[in-house]
Amino acid sequence: MNSTSLRLEPVTAENFDAVCAVRVHPRQEHLVSPVVKSLAEAYVHGAAAWPRAVVDGEEVVGFVMAFFDVVWNPAVDPSDVRSGLWRLNVAAGRQGKGYGRFAVQAVSEELRRRGVGRLHVTWEPGEGTPEPFYLGLGFRLTGETSGGQTVGVLDLG
Repeated sequence: MNSTSLRLEPVTAENFDAVCAVRVHPRQEHLVSPVVKSLAEAYVHGAAAWPRAVVDGEEVVGFVMAFFDVVWNPAVDPSDVRSGLWRLNVAAGRQGKGYGRFAVQAVSEELRRRGVGRLHVTWEPGEGTPEPFYLGLGFRLTGETSGGQTVGVLDLG
């Protein structure tokens, strides 16, 4: 990883195929949706979604999508508006090199820039879960679940 050339870029017609080609390790496929599904969800959800390619030099090495100002559970509390990390996919051959950490830090910076104080994330429980990764970055468990997924939060203050 070359930290000076590492960046997030919008998904464009020019990098669309490379972004869609990002595949996690086969043993992780049950834990995260494919990039193409995330891009379809971004299209449907409009301004609430922030999809980005994780790029090192000229190579797309991952995909991250944040969400902004979403009512978390409208039936329970319509005033509970949250922002956070919706998806994180790092290509199988690129894992363990700091790309995921970089993506989470970049999303954190974007949220701070927008005046948001906490970053939320959900993950699938079970074998191969990314829970140790998120906890290692400073996320804490909220005690909540969302659609069967574990909810974590990182204070950005």
